[in-house]
Amino acid sequence: MKRLTYLLTGVATVVAASFFLSACNDEKNARLEVRLTDAPGDYEEVNIDIQGVEIHSNGGNQSNGWMSLNVMPGVYSLLELTNGLDTLLGTIELPAGKISQIRLVLGDNNTIKVDGETKDLSTPSAQQSGLKLNLHADLQEGITYKILLDFDVARSIVNKGTGNYSLKPVIRAISEATSGAIKGSVSKPESTPAVYAIIGLDTLGTSFADATGKFLIKGLAAGTYIVSFAPATGYVIANKTDVGVTIGNVTDLGVVVVE
Repeated sequence: MKRLTYLLTGVATVVAASFFLSACNDEKNARLEVRLTDAPGDYEEVNIDIQGVEIHSNGGNQSNGWMSLNVMPGVYSLLELTNGLDTLLGTIELPAGKISQIRLVLGDNNTIKVDGETKDLSTPSAQQSGLKLNLHADLQEGITYKILLDFDVARSIVNKGTGNYSLKPVIRAISEATSGAIKGSVSKPESTPAVYAIIGLDTLGTSFADATGKFLIKGLAAGTYIVSFAPATGYVIANKTDVGVTIGNVTDLGVVVVE
């Protein structure tokens, strides 16, 4: 199947920062999810065959260049994604650094329905280099980014006047932070505590201190938390109470004393 590639670059406003740490892997990553929505158009159906999404990253020697998101390929009905609805296209965790472009890979099974008749939606070869929107963003360690691709159907469909239609994508990229985080370190790394973020009786996030004593709990909703520690036998760490978390920010507990 011939595939058509669109390069999309767009200005992203990055408003979140956090650090990714785990007990068994100390690689520091950013998380990115790409979602699709639609500004409605006066058609019965517009169906787009999405086969892949790629990010151009400059996040270090091992991540320079194009990286593929984990995407479920298939045909997406754009007109079902209006009035605030969207769908997840794919996610990726990648080392901190810069992203400069998004590439949306389309198949050739694109169709439009007008007056009860479904027709092929052709894509001129001149559009293979794509519509370019600036999407230069610095990805910081542990950040969770949401990039929304807003597909403007009304402006993207060209009526050729012969009963045929072509696709000339007009897409706006919108970026926003979706979570906050809590970080800190323990005074005795050998205590190797598990660290929990708790609201009421619910544990909403978990992390572990690494070999240097640092920890981070990422992906937290806004709220006021108790941070609880479960260290190795022989160590005691007091809970931290009234720990506030806001979207797009990291709450730093500093050095937590281990007794």
